Formats: sequence, C-alpha cells, structure tokens
Amino acid sequence: MAPIPHSGHPAVEAYLAEGYDSVVGMSSRFAAAVCARLLRLQTEEGVAGPIAEIGAFEGRFFIALAHALEPGEIALGIDIFEWPNPQVKDRFEANCLKHGIAPERRVTIKADAGAMSPAELTGHANGDKLRFIHVDGEHSRAALGKDLALATACLAEGGLIVLDDMLHPGYPTLMVAVQEYLTANPDIVPLCIIDRETIVGATKFVLCQRDWFERYQAAMLTIFAEQIWPLGADFEPHWCLVLSLDTRLAEIT
Repeated sequence: MAPIPHSGHPAVEAYLAEGYDSVVGMSSRFAAAVCARLLRLQTEEGVAGPIAEIGAFEGRFFIALAHALEPGEIALGIDIFEWPNPQVKDRFEANCLKHGIAPERRVTIKADAGAMSPAELTGHANGDKLRFIHVDGEHSRAALGKDLALATACLAEGGLIVLDDMLHPGYPTLMVAVQEYLTANPDIVPLCIIDRETIVGATKFVLCQRDWFERYQAAMLTIFAEQIWPLGADFEPHWCLVLSLDTRLAEIT
C-alpha cells in the first residue's frame, strides 16, 4: 500500500493525526491530505483567496481544509444544518473551535447552496472568487447540477472544484450529472481522481480549468509519485491522474 501523502502543512498533519477521527464525518484521511496538499500547490503557483465547502456537516473535512490556508484567507462552511438535527450547527462551531479554526478564519453559512446566487456566495468572502470549492451537498443529480453551476460561477482563476462521493454505489446517478456538466463546460476538465479509502470515505473528483491542467499535473507527478495508479482515468477523450493508496495493477496470468 502507498503511504498517505504529506499535506504540506504542520497544522493539517497534527489535526489528521490527533483530531480527524474524533469529528463525526465520512470523508477519508487520505482525501483530506491530498486536498490540503493541492491547496499548498495552489499557493506555490500564486493562487490565493478564500475557499468553501458545500455540505460542511460537523466539520471533519472543513477543518483540514481551513488549516491549509494562508494567513488572512478564510473558509466558508455552507450547510442547511438541519440533519440529523438542528444542533449540528452548534457541533460544527464547537469542533472548529476545539481543533484550532478561530471565528475570524471562517464564515458559517446556514443556507441551501442550491438556492444561492454567485453574488450571495462570494459576498460572504468580501466579493472575492473562490480558489477551492468542496462539493458535498445533497446527493441527487439535480442538486449536484446546481452546486456545480454555483461553484463554476464563483471559481477564481486557477481554482479547483472537488466533488465528493463520486462512483459511490449508493449514488450511481451522480456520474451522469458530472458527465453532463463536463460536456456543457468544455473549459473545465478532470485534474485527478482521489480513490476511495473505504466505502464510507468514497472517491472524489478534482476539476480544474483546462488552461491549468498541464501546469498542475506536472507538479502532481512529483508530489504524489507514490500514490499514482499507473493507468490513470479515461474521461473520453480527457485523461487524468488517479491517486490511490493501492497502486497495484491486476495480475494477468
């Protein structure tokens, strides 16, 4: 098995080692480390600004992302905060405080992202576009389509959109929404697939602007050398990296 990559941030490493499992959630440590390292890569490439998570829940993944930000950057946590009960918002706030994400580093937004306009979303970040948007909202084709449209409208130059629970056996039609979106938005392409760690910590797709693909991929080939599955992913006609803890090829005898 390949090792979990270093996130590039001491605060993220400490949280992943000591706090991640204590926060209720379903995203994997592997995906959190990869996404934190992608945020570091953005910083290295001169991409700066706020980030957002649609579907923040109790904050497990959100906290990892927020620890990966540079001084002065803020993280937006968006959720209806009603499931499984209205107290989930209080748990989100408490988890952020417990694990070192102070109020001035984040904005908690109790709202349905599918009903938000781009101006409303970026308004929570002083009008700035977002360099990283993690989409983990309602798992229906219609909702994902709305979240993708919102994310695209709010995406900064060099920004990344990360989609959770792709290829999940419980949500097989989400891939239809993604394919429709990629067909309608040819300037956006898959940058990589982050393989599942378990059926709970499911696969993520990372999308970027076509003009940034080669630039990001060139760096990722080195950064994630130990986690690259050799055959990659064929999105017909676009090809992208697959990052996995299991990089073996099938044995054919």
